[in-house]
Amino acid sequence: MDEDEVIKSLAALAHPVRLKVFRALVVTGDAGLTPGTMAEGLDIPANTLSFHLKELVNAGLVTQERASRNLIYRAAYLRMDALLGYLTKNCCQGVACAVPAPHCC
Repeated sequence: MDEDEVIKSLAALAHPVRLKVFRALVVTGDAGLTPGTMAEGLDIPANTLSFHLKELVNAGLVTQERASRNLIYRAAYLRMDALLGYLTKNCCQGVACAVPAPHCC
């Protein structure tokens, strides 16, 4: 993944609605969700959801597939993994990262 793709992906996720939608699709897994199910479950108006889904698809973070009369949206896990890999590449200068101490109650 190159820097331009990373910036495009991060920009797409830098909006509360898009982040909410993306996280819902990640949790749902390979089954994906229809726009109607997302709009109802996430309490997002359909036209607003449509705009934000388009942005996530454009960034490559979400895929869209037609199944009969429905559109099914899924998180693009390979793209997500590539983004996380880019962000964590060379973490801690190649040394094992320190595990933070557990928080006290």
